[in-house]
Amino acid sequence: MQQRSIPMYIILSIVTCGLFSLYWFIVLTDETNEVTGQTQLASGPMALILTIITCNIYGWYWAYKMGEKVDMIKAQNGQSSSNSGILFIILQALGLGIVNYALAQDALNHTV
Repeated sequence: MQQRSIPMYIILSIVTCGLFSLYWFIVLTDETNEVTGQTQLASGPMALILTIITCNIYGWYWAYKMGEKVDMIKAQNGQSSSNSGILFIILQALGLGIVNYALAQDALNHTV
């Protein structure tokens, strides 16, 4: 997995008025699917399309599943894992979806 600078990706997302975050969403989805072996889940582009078509309803499901995948990645790395799915839903409800991206990227950056 490619190491990505979380602060740089956040800055790029802000500077581009969220357009860069769409790319980050796609890359995170694809890489977490690959690392966890859950290739039956929607790919990054498909998850983005479903989120747009469903007016973000799929985005809530994505957030929960991403939290679960973060827990799987942490468990694979020997770190303690909790129910991050609930945390990701709460952050999504507070409008802090970019924090979800940062947490997922942090887990990917620490992949062995």
